[in-house]
Amino acid sequence: MDIKKLAEQIIAGKRLNRGDDLSFLLSADLDELREGADMIRSALCGDKVDLCTIISGREGNCGENCRFCAQSAISHAGCDRHEFLDPDIIFERAKSNQEEGVDRFGIVDSGYGPSPADFEKIIAVVERMHRELKIELCCSLGFMTAEQFHRLHVAGVTGIHNNIETSRRFFPHICTSHTFDDKIANIRRAQAEGLAVCSGGIIGMGENWDDRIDMALTLSELSIHSIPINSLMPIKGTPLEELERISEDDILRTIAIFRFINPDADIRLAGGRIMMKDNGRSTFSSGASASITGNMLTTSGSTIAQDLAMLKELGRDTTPDWERPADKRWDRNFIWKGQEEEQKAI
Repeated sequence: MDIKKLAEQIIAGKRLNRGDDLSFLLSADLDELREGADMIRSALCGDKVDLCTIISGREGNCGENCRFCAQSAISHAGCDRHEFLDPDIIFERAKSNQEEGVDRFGIVDSGYGPSPADFEKIIAVVERMHRELKIELCCSLGFMTAEQFHRLHVAGVTGIHNNIETSRRFFPHICTSHTFDDKIANIRRAQAEGLAVCSGGIIGMGENWDDRIDMALTLSELSIHSIPINSLMPIKGTPLEELERISEDDILRTIAIFRFINPDADIRLAGGRIMMKDNGRSTFSSGASASITGNMLTTSGSTIAQDLAMLKELGRDTTPDWERPADKRWDRNFIWKGQEEEQKAI
Protein backbone atom coordinates (compact mmCIF):
# COMPACT_ATOMS: atom_id res chain seq x y z
CA MET A 1 0.00 0.00 0.00
CA ASP A 2 1.30 3.43 -1.02
CA ILE A 3 0.34 5.40 2.10
CA LYS A 4 1.12 8.81 0.64
CA LYS A 5 -0.95 8.08 -2.48
CA LEU A 6 -3.87 6.88 -0.33
CA ALA A 7 -3.65 10.06 1.79
CA GLU A 8 -3.84 12.13 -1.39
CA GLN A 9 -6.90 10.13 -2.53
CA ILE A 10 -8.60 10.70 0.83
CA ILE A 11 -7.87 14.40 0.60
CA ALA A 12 -9.49 14.32 -2.85
CA GLY A 13 -12.65 12.67 -1.46
CA LYS A 14 -12.07 8.93 -1.08
CA ARG A 15 -13.41 7.42 2.15
CA LEU A 16 -12.54 4.13 3.85
CA ASN A 17 -15.39 1.86 4.95
CA ARG A 18 -16.18 -1.61 6.27
CA GLY A 19 -16.01 -3.13 2.80
CA ASP A 20 -12.36 -2.19 2.39
CA ASP A 21 -9.33 -4.26 3.30
CA LEU A 22 -7.95 -2.16 6.15
CA SER A 23 -5.17 -4.52 7.22
CA PHE A 24 -2.61 -2.07 5.84
CA LEU A 25 -3.41 0.23 8.78
CA LEU A 26 -1.75 -2.33 11.05
CA SER A 27 1.10 -3.41 8.78
CA ALA A 28 2.16 0.00 7.43
CA ASP A 29 5.36 1.57 8.69
CA LEU A 30 4.35 3.76 11.62
CA ASP A 31 6.28 6.82 10.49
CA GLU A 32 4.76 6.60 7.00
CA LEU A 33 1.26 6.17 8.45
CA ARG A 34 1.76 9.17 10.75
CA GLU A 35 3.04 11.29 7.88
CA GLY A 36 0.03 10.37 5.74
CA ALA A 37 -2.35 11.09 8.60
CA ASP A 38 -0.83 14.51 9.14
CA MET A 39 -1.11 15.27 5.41
CA ILE A 40 -4.84 14.58 5.70
CA ARG A 41 -5.13 16.66 8.87
CA SER A 42 -3.36 19.62 7.31
CA ALA A 43 -5.44 19.55 4.13
CA LEU A 44 -8.87 18.92 5.64
CA CYS A 45 -8.66 20.44 9.14
CA GLY A 46 -6.01 23.11 8.75
CA ASP A 47 -3.59 24.26 11.44
CA LYS A 48 -6.23 25.36 13.97
CA VAL A 49 -6.13 23.26 17.13
CA ASP A 50 -9.45 23.17 18.96
CA LEU A 51 -8.93 23.28 22.74
CA CYS A 52 -11.57 22.39 25.28
CA THR A 53 -11.70 22.16 29.06
CA ILE A 54 -14.05 20.28 31.36
CA ILE A 55 -15.30 20.59 34.91
CA SER A 56 -16.80 17.79 36.96
CA GLY A 57 -20.17 19.18 38.02
CA ARG A 58 -21.00 16.09 40.04
CA GLU A 59 -18.32 13.53 40.82
CA GLY A 60 -18.44 9.96 42.12
CA ASN A 61 -21.44 7.99 43.39
CA CYS A 62 -22.17 6.64 39.90
CA GLY A 63 -24.52 3.68 39.64
CA GLU A 64 -23.08 2.39 36.33
CA ASN A 65 -20.56 -0.45 36.23
CA CYS A 66 -18.01 0.75 33.66
CA ARG A 67 -14.90 -1.29 34.46
CA PHE A 68 -12.42 1.44 33.46
CA CYS A 69 -13.84 4.22 35.60
CA ALA A 70 -12.75 5.24 39.09
CA GLN A 71 -16.21 6.72 39.70
CA SER A 72 -18.24 3.59 38.85
CA ALA A 73 -20.33 1.56 41.27
CA ILE A 74 -17.83 -1.33 41.17
CA SER A 75 -14.74 0.81 41.75
CA HIS A 76 -12.79 0.85 45.00
CA ALA A 77 -10.43 3.58 43.83
CA GLY A 78 -11.53 6.08 46.45
CA CYS A 79 -11.96 8.98 44.02
CA ASP A 80 -13.27 12.37 45.06
CA ARG A 81 -17.03 12.51 45.56
CA HIS A 82 -19.19 15.59 45.65
CA GLU A 83 -22.72 16.60 44.78
CA PHE A 84 -23.34 19.17 42.06
CA LEU A 85 -21.00 22.14 42.37
CA ASP A 86 -22.05 25.64 43.25
CA PRO A 87 -22.99 27.19 39.88
CA ASP A 88 -20.79 30.21 40.69
CA ILE A 89 -17.75 27.90 40.75
CA ILE A 90 -18.66 26.54 37.33
CA PHE A 91 -19.17 30.02 35.92
CA GLU A 92 -15.87 31.31 37.26
CA ARG A 93 -13.98 28.31 35.85
CA ALA A 94 -15.52 28.89 32.42
CA LYS A 95 -14.66 32.58 32.59
CA SER A 96 -11.07 31.78 33.57
CA ASN A 97 -10.72 29.24 30.76
CA GLN A 98 -12.06 31.78 28.28
CA GLU A 99 -9.48 34.32 29.46
CA GLU A 100 -6.75 31.69 28.97
CA GLY A 101 -7.78 31.22 25.34
CA VAL A 102 -9.78 27.98 25.29
CA ASP A 103 -12.34 27.36 22.53
CA ARG A 104 -14.99 25.51 24.51
CA PHE A 105 -15.95 24.54 28.04
CA GLY A 106 -17.87 21.47 29.15
CA ILE A 107 -19.81 20.41 32.25
CA VAL A 108 -19.42 16.71 33.06
CA ASP A 109 -21.85 14.88 35.36
CA SER A 110 -21.30 11.37 36.74
CA GLY A 111 -24.07 8.81 36.60
CA TYR A 112 -26.63 7.54 34.11
CA GLY A 113 -28.10 11.02 33.80
CA PRO A 114 -28.59 14.17 35.89
CA SER A 115 -31.25 14.31 38.58
CA PRO A 116 -34.15 16.73 37.91
CA ALA A 117 -32.73 19.16 40.48
CA ASP A 118 -29.21 19.01 39.04
CA PHE A 119 -30.55 19.43 35.52
CA GLU A 120 -32.26 22.69 36.48
CA LYS A 121 -28.99 23.94 38.00
CA ILE A 122 -27.19 23.05 34.76
CA ILE A 123 -29.76 24.92 32.66
CA ALA A 124 -29.45 28.00 34.87
CA VAL A 125 -25.64 28.15 34.79
CA VAL A 126 -25.54 27.45 31.03
CA GLU A 127 -27.97 30.32 30.43
CA ARG A 128 -25.74 32.61 32.49
CA MET A 129 -22.55 31.53 30.71
CA HIS A 130 -24.19 31.89 27.31
CA ARG A 131 -25.40 35.37 28.26
CA GLU A 132 -22.17 36.69 29.79
CA LEU A 133 -19.34 34.75 28.10
CA LYS A 134 -18.18 34.03 24.54
CA ILE A 135 -16.71 30.55 25.02
CA GLU A 136 -18.57 27.66 23.33
CA LEU A 137 -20.51 25.47 25.76
CA CYS A 138 -20.68 21.69 25.91
CA CYS A 139 -22.15 19.11 28.29
CA SER A 140 -21.40 15.47 29.10
CA LEU A 141 -24.39 14.42 31.17
CA GLY A 142 -25.02 10.79 30.25
CA PHE A 143 -28.38 9.65 28.93
CA MET A 144 -31.08 12.26 28.36
CA THR A 145 -34.43 12.68 26.69
CA ALA A 146 -35.11 14.61 23.51
CA GLU A 147 -36.77 17.31 25.64
CA GLN A 148 -33.67 17.66 27.84
CA PHE A 149 -31.43 17.98 24.78
CA HIS A 150 -33.76 20.65 23.44
CA ARG A 151 -33.68 22.64 26.68
CA LEU A 152 -29.87 22.50 26.75
CA HIS A 153 -29.74 23.68 23.14
CA VAL A 154 -32.07 26.60 23.82
CA ALA A 155 -30.07 27.52 26.92
CA GLY A 156 -26.88 27.88 24.87
CA VAL A 157 -25.22 24.46 24.67
CA THR A 158 -23.86 23.69 21.20
CA GLY A 159 -22.10 20.38 21.87
CA ILE A 160 -22.88 17.10 23.62
CA HIS A 161 -20.21 14.61 24.63
CA ASN A 162 -21.09 10.92 24.84
CA ASN A 163 -18.33 8.37 24.21
CA ILE A 164 -19.16 5.02 22.63
CA GLU A 165 -16.00 3.85 24.50
CA THR A 166 -15.01 0.94 22.22
CA SER A 167 -16.36 -1.44 19.56
CA ARG A 168 -19.80 -3.02 19.67
CA ARG A 169 -18.16 -6.44 20.16
CA PHE A 170 -16.01 -5.41 23.11
CA PHE A 171 -18.49 -3.11 24.85
CA PRO A 172 -20.12 -5.84 27.04
CA HIS A 173 -16.65 -6.64 28.40
CA ILE A 174 -16.38 -3.17 29.94
CA CYS A 175 -20.00 -2.30 30.82
CA THR A 176 -23.30 -4.13 31.30
CA SER A 177 -25.43 -1.54 33.12
CA HIS A 178 -26.21 0.07 29.75
CA THR A 179 -25.67 -1.10 26.19
CA PHE A 180 -23.85 -0.01 23.06
CA ASP A 181 -27.25 0.55 21.43
CA ASP A 182 -28.26 2.80 24.34
CA LYS A 183 -25.21 4.92 23.49
CA ILE A 184 -26.10 5.10 19.78
CA ALA A 185 -29.71 6.04 20.53
CA ASN A 186 -28.59 8.82 22.88
CA ILE A 187 -26.22 10.21 20.25
CA ARG A 188 -28.99 10.16 17.66
CA ARG A 189 -31.32 12.07 19.99
CA ALA A 190 -28.71 14.80 20.44
CA GLN A 191 -28.02 14.94 16.70
CA ALA A 192 -31.74 15.14 15.92
CA GLU A 193 -31.87 18.25 18.10
CA GLY A 194 -29.10 19.76 15.97
CA LEU A 195 -26.43 19.53 18.65
CA ALA A 196 -22.82 18.77 17.80
CA VAL A 197 -21.79 15.40 19.21
CA CYS A 198 -18.32 14.68 20.53
CA SER A 199 -17.82 10.92 20.84
CA GLY A 200 -14.79 8.68 21.00
CA GLY A 201 -13.46 6.15 23.41
CA ILE A 202 -10.65 4.57 25.38
CA ILE A 203 -7.83 2.41 24.08
CA GLY A 204 -5.76 -0.01 26.14
CA MET A 205 -8.68 -1.70 27.94
CA GLY A 206 -7.88 -5.17 26.58
CA GLU A 207 -9.50 -4.66 23.19
CA ASN A 208 -7.74 -5.74 20.00
CA TRP A 209 -6.81 -3.74 16.90
CA ASP A 210 -9.96 -4.85 15.09
CA ASP A 211 -11.99 -3.31 17.93
CA ARG A 212 -10.16 0.00 17.52
CA ILE A 213 -10.74 0.03 13.78
CA ASP A 214 -14.39 -0.91 14.32
CA MET A 215 -14.81 1.99 16.76
CA ALA A 216 -13.33 4.38 14.20
CA LEU A 217 -15.70 3.06 11.51
CA THR A 218 -18.74 3.34 13.79
CA LEU A 219 -17.91 6.97 14.56
CA SER A 220 -17.54 7.65 10.83
CA GLU A 221 -20.93 6.06 10.16
CA LEU A 222 -22.44 8.24 12.90
CA SER A 223 -20.91 11.36 11.26
CA ILE A 224 -19.11 12.28 14.48
CA HIS A 225 -16.79 15.22 13.88
CA SER A 226 -15.11 15.47 17.30
CA ILE A 227 -13.45 12.25 18.43
CA PRO A 228 -11.58 12.18 21.76
CA ILE A 229 -9.04 9.37 22.10
CA ASN A 230 -8.29 8.43 25.70
CA SER A 231 -5.50 6.03 26.67
CA LEU A 232 -6.31 3.96 29.73
CA MET A 233 -4.24 4.66 32.80
CA PRO A 234 -5.08 1.58 34.89
CA ILE A 235 -6.31 2.89 38.22
CA LYS A 236 -5.82 0.90 41.41
CA GLY A 237 -9.21 -0.13 42.74
CA THR A 238 -10.83 -0.60 39.32
CA PRO A 239 -11.29 -4.00 37.62
CA LEU A 240 -8.72 -3.03 34.97
CA GLU A 241 -6.00 -2.10 37.48
CA GLU A 242 -3.69 -4.97 36.44
CA LEU A 243 -3.63 -4.16 32.72
CA GLU A 244 -0.32 -3.18 31.17
CA ARG A 245 -0.23 0.42 29.95
CA ILE A 246 -0.57 0.85 26.20
CA SER A 247 2.63 1.81 24.39
CA GLU A 248 3.23 5.22 22.88
CA ASP A 249 3.66 3.68 19.42
CA ASP A 250 0.24 2.04 19.72
CA ILE A 251 -1.31 5.37 20.74
CA LEU A 252 0.26 7.09 17.74
CA ARG A 253 -0.88 4.35 15.34
CA THR A 254 -4.40 4.61 16.75
CA ILE A 255 -4.47 8.40 16.26
CA ALA A 256 -3.28 7.95 12.66
CA ILE A 257 -5.83 5.20 11.97
CA PHE A 258 -8.66 7.36 13.24
CA ARG A 259 -7.49 10.21 10.97
CA PHE A 260 -7.49 7.95 7.89
CA ILE A 261 -11.00 6.68 8.67
CA ASN A 262 -12.39 10.03 9.90
CA PRO A 263 -10.41 12.44 7.70
CA ASP A 264 -12.30 15.67 8.34
CA ALA A 265 -13.07 15.09 12.03
CA ASP A 266 -11.32 16.68 14.98
CA ILE A 267 -9.24 13.83 16.39
CA ARG A 268 -8.92 15.00 19.97
CA LEU A 269 -6.10 14.05 22.34
CA ALA A 270 -7.69 13.29 25.71
CA GLY A 271 -6.99 11.34 28.91
CA GLY A 272 -3.75 9.43 29.43
CA ARG A 273 -1.52 12.05 27.84
CA ILE A 274 0.93 11.94 30.73
CA MET A 275 1.97 8.42 29.67
CA MET A 276 3.50 9.95 26.51
CA LYS A 277 6.68 11.96 26.01
CA ASP A 278 6.06 15.70 26.27
CA ASN A 279 2.38 15.09 27.10
CA GLY A 280 1.57 13.79 23.63
CA ARG A 281 3.37 16.35 21.51
CA SER A 282 3.99 13.72 18.81
CA THR A 283 0.26 13.13 18.29
CA PHE A 284 0.01 16.54 16.64
CA SER A 285 2.23 15.26 13.84
CA SER A 286 0.22 12.02 13.66
CA GLY A 287 -3.18 13.41 12.72
CA ALA A 288 -4.47 14.99 15.94
CA SER A 289 -6.17 18.37 15.48
CA ALA A 290 -7.70 19.03 18.90
CA SER A 291 -7.15 18.40 22.59
CA ILE A 292 -8.73 18.44 25.98
CA THR A 293 -6.53 20.67 28.11
CA GLY A 294 -6.27 21.55 31.78
CA ASN A 295 -6.97 18.76 34.29
CA MET A 296 -8.86 15.63 33.31
CA LEU A 297 -11.49 14.05 35.52
CA THR A 298 -9.41 11.48 37.41
CA THR A 299 -6.09 11.59 35.54
CA SER A 300 -4.18 14.83 35.17
CA GLY A 301 -3.26 16.19 31.77
CA SER A 302 -1.33 19.20 30.55
CA THR A 303 -2.11 22.73 31.68
CA ILE A 304 -3.62 25.25 29.29
CA ALA A 305 -0.46 27.41 29.32
CA GLN A 306 1.75 24.39 28.60
CA ASP A 307 -0.43 23.30 25.70
CA LEU A 308 -0.56 26.76 24.18
CA ALA A 309 3.23 27.07 24.39
CA MET A 310 3.76 23.63 22.84
CA LEU A 311 1.34 24.27 19.99
CA LYS A 312 2.92 27.65 19.29
CA GLU A 313 6.29 25.91 18.97
CA LEU A 314 4.71 23.52 16.48
CA GLY A 315 3.40 26.42 14.41
CA ARG A 316 -0.23 25.59 15.08
CA ASP A 317 -3.04 28.14 15.33
CA THR A 318 -4.68 28.39 18.77
CA THR A 319 -6.70 31.59 18.28
CA PRO A 320 -10.10 30.81 19.84
CA ASP A 321 -12.92 30.67 17.33
CA TRP A 322 -14.93 33.14 19.38
CA GLU A 323 -12.18 35.75 18.76
CA ARG A 324 -12.40 35.43 14.97
CA PRO A 325 -14.72 37.34 12.62
CA ALA A 326 -17.72 35.20 11.72
CA ASP A 327 -16.46 34.68 8.16
CA LYS A 328 -13.02 33.57 9.37
CA ARG A 329 -14.10 30.84 11.75
CA TRP A 330 -13.23 27.23 11.10
CA ASP A 331 -16.45 25.30 10.52
CA ARG A 332 -16.57 23.00 13.53
CA ASN A 333 -20.32 22.81 14.03
CA PHE A 334 -20.18 19.06 13.39
CA ILE A 335 -23.48 19.02 11.47
CA TRP A 336 -24.98 15.55 11.28
CA LYS A 337 -25.35 14.49 7.62
CA GLY A 338 -28.82 13.14 8.29
CA GLN A 339 -29.84 16.55 9.61
CA GLU A 340 -28.72 18.20 6.36
CA GLU A 341 -30.89 15.78 4.40
CA GLU A 342 -33.83 16.39 6.69
CA GLN A 343 -33.46 20.15 6.33
CA LYS A 344 -33.48 19.82 2.53
CA ALA A 345 -36.69 17.79 2.74
CA ILE A 346 -38.51 20.42 4.82
